[in-house]
This record gives sequence, structure tokens and C-alpha cells, in this order.
Amino acid sequence: MKRFIQGDNRSQSTLFPELLDDYISEENEIRVIDVFVDSLDLSSLGFAGIIPKHTGRPSYHPSVMLKLYIYGYLNRVQTSRRLEKETHRNVELMWLTSRLTPDYKTIADFRKNNGKAIISVCRSFIELCRKLNLFDDAVITVDGSKSKGVNNKRRNYTKTSIIRRIEIAEKHVEKYLARLDELDNKMDSSGSIPLVEKLARIKVHLKTLKDIESKIVSGETSQVSLTDPDCRAMKSNSIGRTIGYNVQTAVDTKHHLIVGHYVTNAVVDRAELSKISEEAQAVLDQKNIIVLADRGYYSANEIKKVQDAGMTPIVPKTQTSGSRNKNMFTKDDFYYSKEKDVYICPNKKEIPYSFSSDERGKTMRGYVSVKACKDCPIKGCCTTSKARRVRRWEHEERLEEMEIQLQSMPNAMSLRQSTVEHPYGTIKARMGATHFQTRTLKNVKTEMSLHVLTYNLTRMINIFGVKSLQLAMKA
Repeated sequence: MKRFIQGDNRSQSTLFPELLDDYISEENEIRVIDVFVDSLDLSSLGFAGIIPKHTGRPSYHPSVMLKLYIYGYLNRVQTSRRLEKETHRNVELMWLTSRLTPDYKTIADFRKNNGKAIISVCRSFIELCRKLNLFDDAVITVDGSKSKGVNNKRRNYTKTSIIRRIEIAEKHVEKYLARLDELDNKMDSSGSIPLVEKLARIKVHLKTLKDIESKIVSGETSQVSLTDPDCRAMKSNSIGRTIGYNVQTAVDTKHHLIVGHYVTNAVVDRAELSKISEEAQAVLDQKNIIVLADRGYYSANEIKKVQDAGMTPIVPKTQTSGSRNKNMFTKDDFYYSKEKDVYICPNKKEIPYSFSSDERGKTMRGYVSVKACKDCPIKGCCTTSKARRVRRWEHEERLEEMEIQLQSMPNAMSLRQSTVEHPYGTIKARMGATHFQTRTLKNVKTEMSLHVLTYNLTRMINIFGVKSLQLAMKA
């Protein structure tokens, strides 16, 4: 093996460095983890076990367990059993935990029992970033992404799927009964025993399906997931239909740091704009924030809530009308005159106010014109009814002002996409194909906070460098 780089002889005696610290370079990112955790007031954050008990077996300090988890999620080692294995062979973890080797049950229990405190640690890191003046440009982008939960598609039932599955089960029952009758007529009992056992199993399964159907029909729940009861069936543009959770994030446009996040099992984003915006507003401690979102967040009530909180939402209008495809006028072709409180149609005719109604908590004003439509030459392009009706929300001027702001920011949606999509790609790559490892919404929230924390930690190391970030944390 000449002309190749040669390794050391395995049977030759060697002298390793006397200090474990000699194995860890000054630019190693685990030094940032060590400084960050040591700078936290774990007691005020809500961690259990800060003060040890006087009796029983000594416990591990929460700082050791927190360092272990942050390192694991930073390096795609997220399960408690793999973390336990790494503590025995990973030199970096030996340095970080001072050669402590907790077992997998202790590691798993720490995450399960300190969920709220871990979420608070994630927020504390963003507060550190805020103190370093990283959020002077108060522009954030929000988005939601569907992530897989620990629940197979076959173990999730919706109103549509439960009916189909009951029909299949009933057909199987009929098939087995018909086969048993056929064997009885032939006086052949040799094949009846396996059929009777299969029939008993399918009847038990059918009873389970009907119990689930009764819960869905009664309105007790819209879906039933058997493995993880909090999982929901959701549509995703990237992975199609999945059973999991909807992760909402708010990302700043300057440094691409996740300033706010939460996990929900709401299947759509329509009602999430105000909540995620207020989450980011509270963390940034700034009132006047520009919030960029895609058209999936377009909701009049949600936009008003964000505006009432002092923020400026920028959300493209959803085009739900099919009139444009039929070469007919839409509401956008009608001009509203605030002075006269009338709508001006494309034929320059006035459509006066006629009535008010309440629709899903919104006060809508109706504008109807009978006279203007009677002899209108372009009525065929406007309506198929006797008169054209236009509805206006009582706060519609807010939506119109937002549309004007959007038109003045031609790159707003491109900025939103290039900012908020990047963190999801990084985090999901770290999650792996299975995405979440834990079950129930409570535990998934904790797991997502660890993912967000390690993502932000990576971003800060890339921005500052290891040594500079350590000095900033100690300041």
C-alpha cells in the first residue's frame, strides 16, 4: 500500500492527551451550548429538580440534561436511546456532560417532564438575540408547514373515510356469512372454523369502526387518530396528504431567525395569522411590525386583529370568485364612493346601500341596484339576476388600504418566500423522514421548540462565530 497516507498501528501503544478539553477545539460549537445553558436561570424558567432531594438516589442536574438534548437535536440525534449510546462513545458529549452517562429512560423523562421550561429556553434565546440588536428591521414573515406525526394513515378516520371503511367491513361480513351458508348446504364443516374466526375478528373491527363513526357524527370530534389522538389529516403541497401537525413560524427578514413559533392541529392557516403575529410581537417587544403572509392567511377578522394590535399585515387577496373565468365582472371592477356610500359599476351607474346582515360574526352591508340594471347594455357581463348585488364588510377600507400597501411593495411575496421557507427546509432535514418522534400535542410542542432552538443557535454561530457568540452570551 505504498503511495497512500498511512494510519497508526492499532497494536502500538499511544499516549492520549491528559485533558478531555484538549480534544475540543476553540471553534467547536458545543462550547456555545455550554456557555448558553450555564448562563440561564433554570429555576426561573421552570425546570424541575434544581434543588436535589435529601433522600433517594442522586439525580442529574437539569443543565446536564438540557445540554445533552441541545447537542442531540443540533446533530440529528433525537431519540433517548441514541443519545444514551452517544454519551458512551462521543468525545464531544463526554466533554459537554463531564462524562456523565444517563440512561435512556432518564433522558426521555426529562423532555417529557420539562416541556414548558424547554419552550421558555427557546424564547430566552430569542430575547438574547433581541438584546444584541438583531431585530432593528421590524419585518417578519409567517408561514405554516405540515409535519408528520406518529400515526399511520390507516389509523386515522375522517367523516368520509369512516363510511367507506364501514362499507368494506360489512361486505367482508356478508362474504364470510355467504361462504358459511355454502359450507352448511354442502354439509362440509372442514373449512368453517377458520371462517368463523375471521368473521369474529371482522365483527370486532366493525364495532370499533361504528364507535368511531358515532363520535364523528355526534360532533364530539372531526377526526379520530388511534396512535396519536392529537394528530389530524392535513393536505400539504410538498408531501400530499399527511397525518400530523401544523407548525406555525414567524421569521425575521434580516437574519432569518425564527422569532416566534407554535404547533397546532388546525388543518388550515386561515385563523392563525393573529396568533403567530402576536407571538412574534411579544418576543420582539416591538409594537409596530410589518407582517408578510401568503394568501392562505387571508381572513378579514384575522387581519383586523393584527391591525388592532398595532402591526401592519400584508396579505394577498384570495380570488374565490369564478366570474372572471366566465368573462364576467367581479367585485374588483366596482368602485366604492365613500362620500356617497354607493358603488359605481363598470357602466358608471350608482348602486345604493340597501340592507345590512350578519354573516359569521361580520356585519355586511348590501348594495343592490334594480333601476341601473334594468336597461344596462352590459348586464350579461355583470349578473344573471334582475339586479347586481355587492356586499361590503363594515371595515372593508382596512383591506383596501392593505391592498394599496401590497401594490407599493412588489417584492413582498418574493421576500416572504425566500425568508420563511428556508428554516422549514433546514429543520425538516434534521428531523428526518419520520419528522416528529413524540406523541400528543403537548410533547410535540416541546420537540419543536428544541428544533427551533438549535436552528436559531446554528444561525447565530454562522452570524457571529463561536468565540464572538460566547463573549456576547457572557456579557
